Amino acid sequence: MRRLLDALYDGAAWLGALGMIGTLVSVLAGVLDRQFAWSLRGTDMYAGYCMAASGFLALAHTLKKGEHIRVTLILNAARGRARRAIEIWALAAATALAMLFAYYSVKLSINSWQFNDISTGNDATPLWIPQITMGVGAVILMIAFIDELVLEIMGRRVQADSDEALHYE
Repeated sequence: MRRLLDALYDGAAWLGALGMIGTLVSVLAGVLDRQFAWSLRGTDMYAGYCMAASGFLALAHTLKKGEHIRVTLILNAARGRARRAIEIWALAAATALAMLFAYYSVKLSINSWQFNDISTGNDATPLWIPQITMGVGAVILMIAFIDELVLEIMGRRVQADSDEALHYE
């Protein structure tokens, strides 16, 4: 099961990376369109769709790698059972929020499909197509939070420490 979940998180991250490439291609196509007066429609919109897809699809992988922003002021002061209780509470709250986020993200794309909602830009893209990546990313994030919560309850959670605090700007 662990390999399957890790493959899910990694696969979503790779799709997110492809979204970044799609953003680059869309922006470059828009620049070339303006330069050579081609009639490419919706390149700005597609760049935004790809950027949103890359962000949402990478959420779970980012969580599992310990790169999400966490406020650990209280957590670092706690020890033993109190620390574990705070971790479980925080993960349970995050899991509940991720469930709501996933539910409403999927519901949004289903509603857009049912109502034939299209973008207001000149590309006239059915909105359920780019919205589905938000729903998929939110569902995978929900799975990752459930995974973290179960691991914490079972006492097998290994926290990946981010070295971001060590970077000086």
